[in-house]
Amino acid sequence: MAPMTDEDLVAGGRSQTDVVIQGIKEMLTRGDLEPGSRLPVEKELAALLGVSRGSLREGVRALVALGVLETRQGDGTYVTSLDPRRLLSPLGFLADLQQPAHAADLLAVRRTLEAESVALAATRLTDDDLSRLSEVLEVVDDILEGGPEMNLEAFIDADTEFHRIIARASGNPPLAAVIDALVGRTFRARLWRAISQNGAVQLAQAEHRAILRELVRRDPERARVRMEVHLLGVEEYSAAHADPHADGP
Repeated sequence: MAPMTDEDLVAGGRSQTDVVIQGIKEMLTRGDLEPGSRLPVEKELAALLGVSRGSLREGVRALVALGVLETRQGDGTYVTSLDPRRLLSPLGFLADLQQPAHAADLLAVRRTLEAESVALAATRLTDDDLSRLSEVLEVVDDILEGGPEMNLEAFIDADTEFHRIIARASGNPPLAAVIDALVGRTFRARLWRAISQNGAVQLAQAEHRAILRELVRRDPERARVRMEVHLLGVEEYSAAHADPHADGP
């Protein structure tokens, strides 16, 4: 990266790239730009923001990386749908950088968020949601029939889907998006427990069934407790077996 020049800086020590990012954010919050809107042509937007065209391109590239903008070859730059899953995707990158020794920290965050999401879902999920949850657990029942040779990755996939359905049923898209990012990134810790701890898969399935029963009853507080107990198990296991020198499974 080239060193920053005086022209790259504006009053207050902010870079022109920061000015671009802040300016476009303000245009979005004011309603000058909306999801799906096309940005003004480069020359006009640079003049509007008071920056060079090079700095404008740098700022646009940063917002593309964040999922706020998207460039269409030969057609200009547009505001994305601003879907929470897309905007919060960098959280997954943060989770990916966590070392195995700190897996329990990430699982603790997940437990806190999912306890809230299941409480919300208890009063908001539909009969179709309940049917889908039941179908996922039936898939796990089939997996368990494999005994010691069961497909553990298929179990984790089904487990992930169970939690994602509940998160989406919470009716809170940003919350569901954060949980979606975290559930996928705790795959390693959950798989390690399933491999290492006898009966872990069977216990997880029993806890899933208990969560579903409370959802069927539309009982948010009992559903919250069931979810906390369920997620605390893998969190405590990860904390007890954390080894900063090991890579895990």
